[in-house]
Amino acid sequence: MPSERASGLGFPHAVRLRTSRHFDWVFAEPRRSSDLYFTVLGRRPPSCEMAQTARLGLAIAKRCAPRAVARNRIKRVIRESFRHARGSLEFADFVVLCRRAAVDADNATLNASLAKHWKRFQRR
Repeated sequence: MPSERASGLGFPHAVRLRTSRHFDWVFAEPRRSSDLYFTVLGRRPPSCEMAQTARLGLAIAKRCAPRAVARNRIKRVIRESFRHARGSLEFADFVVLCRRAAVDADNATLNASLAKHWKRFQRR
C-alpha cells in the first residue's frame, strides 16, 4: 500500500491556513455550509491571487469539545476527510468549526457529514 506522501494525500504546510490573517479573510465573507455537527466556511481567493490548491483551517473550540482527547479526534477526522476530498474541491480556503453534537458522534457519522459539506463546495 503506498504511503500518504507517495499517493499525494498528505497534509503539507501548503494546504493549511496558518496565520490569523488567513482565518480573518475567510471569516470576513464566507460561503457557509452547516449541519448538526459542523459549520464549514469557504472563500475563493481573488483571481489575481489564485491559490494552487484548496487549504484548510481548523477552529475547534474548548466550548465545543471540552476534553482535549475529543478535540484531537475531531481534528483528525476533519483532516483525513479533507485529504481525500481535496482533489475535487475548488481552489478555496476553508475553515471548519465544530458543534457540540460532534463530540458524541462516531467517526463514520462525522465523515458522512463532512462529505456532504465538501460536496457542496466541489468544483463546478
